[in-house]
Amino acid sequence: MNFEQRMYARLKFLDLMADLTGAAFEEFFHKVMLARHPDFLDVRTHGKLGDQGADGLMLHSDSLFACYGPHSVSAKDVKDKFTSDLASACRQRPGQFRTFVFVHNDRRGIHPEVATLIVQAKQANPDLRFAQMGSRSLWQELMQLDVALAEDVLGCEIPVKPTTYGVGMEDLAPLLGQLKELRTAADPLMDLPQVRADKLDFNCLEGESREDLLRGMRHVHLVEAFYDGGLRALEQDEVARGFRIYYEQVRQDYPDPEDILWQLQRYVLGSESQRPRVHRAAWVVLAHFFFRCDIFEAPPADWNSAELAGAWT
Repeated sequence: MNFEQRMYARLKFLDLMADLTGAAFEEFFHKVMLARHPDFLDVRTHGKLGDQGADGLMLHSDSLFACYGPHSVSAKDVKDKFTSDLASACRQRPGQFRTFVFVHNDRRGIHPEVATLIVQAKQANPDLRFAQMGSRSLWQELMQLDVALAEDVLGCEIPVKPTTYGVGMEDLAPLLGQLKELRTAADPLMDLPQVRADKLDFNCLEGESREDLLRGMRHVHLVEAFYDGGLRALEQDEVARGFRIYYEQVRQDYPDPEDILWQLQRYVLGSESQRPRVHRAAWVVLAHFFFRCDIFEAPPADWNSAELAGAWT
């Protein structure tokens, strides 16, 4: 996949993961693993046999997978599920696996109870290895598929267009339209909070890009007013999430912060040329999400510009 396709697939993946629970989560896990690994066995339940303690087996790596995708996470339920699945696998499939993998749908990461249980299980079963697989691991598996297989797993076409996805002219058209009409001259001498200047320094944004962001910041009150209250506030959170996802992926491919900012401009405007007023409005949008800390990194509380050299990683 090219970068734009990965971005589109990432958003579709996150949308799916937000709703996948129970049998639907297990089915999605099976689809990913079958597409990715020819030696994966998607074990199904059969009558009184059940699944004999496994929701999946990997032949070459001798791994056994146990799935848990609850509607809501309960520490007790997670602990009971992990303990029960491990005991069942050890009892019904002795010698068939060397690694026990607990697969879960918690997008926040592994539950603290499970982290403790894995350590305790390893101590009690020194001949076995233990691992967990959550949304990040599933995404890593999915992104190693070719486009056709990824489309089959996600259940949608992954289009190739000359614009980027998730945010863009279509999603931000009302905001951009309002900004290009309402932008008025701001006081060029107005004070800027020091923390905001520090963030520019910390991310090594200098020259014209820095000036464009600072000019945009003088109008971010228009963005804040646009998103203030009601459904617009929810829309802002969704747009901010898209910005953050896009930023994280761009950062992997572009080490230069100037290049990252250029890609983020494309994220707002697409790849086609826009009128100057629209470009200026786009800088206001970028400034808003920059100083909200949805894109680029916030400096540590004890950081100062004297530490600039080598600070951006």
